[in-house]
Amino acid sequence: MILAEGDTVAQNSPTQGISAGPGTFPALVLQHARVRGDRPALREKDLGIWQTITWKQLAQQVQELASGLAALGVVAGQHVAVVGENRPRLYVSMMAAQCIGAIPVPLYQDAIAAEMLYVFQDADIRVAVVEDQEQVDKMLEVSESCPSLRYVVYDDPRGLRNYTQEHLLAFNRLIELGREHEASHPGYVDAAIAAVKPDDTAAMFYTSGTTGKPKGVVLTHHALIDRALAIQELEKLTDREEVLAYLPPAWIGQNMFSYTQFLVTGFTVNHPESPETVSIDMHDIGPTYYFAPPRVLEGLLTHVMIRMEDASAIKRKLFHSLMELARRVGVRILDKDSSVSALDRFMYAIGNLLVYGPLRNALGMSRVRVAYTAGEAIGPDLFVFYRSIGINLKQLYGSTETSVFVCVQSDGHVRADTVGPPVKGVEIRVAENGEIQVKSPGLFKGYYRNPEATAESYTADGWYHTGDAGYLDTDGQLKIIDRAKDVGKLADGSLFAPKYIENKLKFFQYIKEVVAFGADKTIVCAFINIDLEAVGNWAERQGLPYAGYTDLAQKPEVYELIRKCVEDVNSDLAADPKLCGSQVSRFLILHKELDPDDDELTRTRKVRRAFIAQKYAVLVDALFKGKSKQFIETEVKFEDGRTGKISADLKIAEAQVFPCNTRKAA
Repeated sequence: MILAEGDTVAQNSPTQGISAGPGTFPALVLQHARVRGDRPALREKDLGIWQTITWKQLAQQVQELASGLAALGVVAGQHVAVVGENRPRLYVSMMAAQCIGAIPVPLYQDAIAAEMLYVFQDADIRVAVVEDQEQVDKMLEVSESCPSLRYVVYDDPRGLRNYTQEHLLAFNRLIELGREHEASHPGYVDAAIAAVKPDDTAAMFYTSGTTGKPKGVVLTHHALIDRALAIQELEKLTDREEVLAYLPPAWIGQNMFSYTQFLVTGFTVNHPESPETVSIDMHDIGPTYYFAPPRVLEGLLTHVMIRMEDASAIKRKLFHSLMELARRVGVRILDKDSSVSALDRFMYAIGNLLVYGPLRNALGMSRVRVAYTAGEAIGPDLFVFYRSIGINLKQLYGSTETSVFVCVQSDGHVRADTVGPPVKGVEIRVAENGEIQVKSPGLFKGYYRNPEATAESYTADGWYHTGDAGYLDTDGQLKIIDRAKDVGKLADGSLFAPKYIENKLKFFQYIKEVVAFGADKTIVCAFINIDLEAVGNWAERQGLPYAGYTDLAQKPEVYELIRKCVEDVNSDLAADPKLCGSQVSRFLILHKELDPDDDELTRTRKVRRAFIAQKYAVLVDALFKGKSKQFIETEVKFEDGRTGKISADLKIAEAQVFPCNTRKAA
């Protein structure tokens, strides 16, 4: 291999794929029906009762629905939109589309109709399978500007009794049409399944559109299945795993975890009754294989800390004392480090009995064998917290274009500051400008109808541009610094990595979101969103009245609370020679929460940094010009599509900055 001067490279075996079992998703469904037909494939909680679908039943439903789609005129190569929460019938719809060579396009259920319209037009959607009345209403709105949308199939009929549009079709009616089609066209679906090849397109996922219009990422059966096989081998996954699918199936992370991996390995996927019951359903199922982005782990920890603050003084003291022990030796014990003393092991066992075990149970993670976090960088303190209480949480690195799995941490070699070495079959190199570039069997086929963007995503010698900045350490593990376009320098030339700073601040339960600014500036400043639940609970204990988020956010007492969090992070940064200059000097608490509906976050809750900087330019200007307050009026969108305005006089606060290589006195 020829590398450009200054490049470094790591690889984990040649780039050829891993081969085992059927090479397409329809073939995998049929294989599981033969091999483990009576074992549970999917479960769904309905009215408090778990309903089970076996692999045999699943294969039959997929066959009937595939015939139903064929009866609607769906043919190979066409796109079928799938919109809703995690529901078995939506999973069946994706499998059915793949059986006849069609391409499922999962969409975020919380996206507004205007956002969906772009995808429907770009992908030329003919049929959409949706969850309920809310999604049907969006489809009706979309169809006015998308005449190619011929059928909308809905799962949940509640609220739809008086909907008389001809192109609306109940899921059960589609099954009936499928049976009729099968009777008149025997063997049609079997022949279609046999015609599907590993290099055919399996699914299309639209990017979050952080920097512009979303792009359709085309992924083949081979790319997705190959990466799932690599993880099955790495983690020794079996068909006895239990998984809770609670994140949007339109997100490639959840889809890879509970759809692709599910069909490759043959374990059981459980669907919660609703987003509000996830915590209860976690306890019911006791997942063994778990996946969560950092924001979910942050939320879980926030709930724990709120409950802890309400406990008695004795319980709080015991908790903090044993958590200090866990931070000191818990990770080493999890990694089977023989250097941990017998006394520390004994004290940790007591802690496990009194705190760590009950805490894992409260989180619903008592049976977790392997847990992954991905989607964005996780704060090291948050990561260490989970591992210190005995949860085998590991980081992985990848993207939609790479079928997720590029790097994964292996047991015994897990560190908070890396995302692990390349997964089997992957090659990585770091270019002179610090960008990570990848070769992998899981790479996408291209961006749909966008050859220019596809060409731009590869180097001249065929490496994929990830757009992330990082480096390979001496152990061959990849360390991500930030998005390459976001990493900059302060005016004095020192490194500025905003995401790193933001993640450290978000470890505090009182802080929900952060946007840091400082590139080419003399200081670093930040916007902060408080966590309404955590800060509201704190305010109640302080006897501090408030009338909603905007009022609470501007309380002087809240500013003092957040200032302490900022200064704690500053003291940590002071000990980091590379990032010492990135301490936050000034901050403000925003008058509203950053929201995907206001285009401030993507649907995966990634910050649209450039958009926020432009939208709130007056606030950024006030921070760097030394103002003590600034008036702002912001237009917001409500869930029903209406718009309104929120205005406030925002305070701007100073935070203490510490000399480099020193720490704040206790």
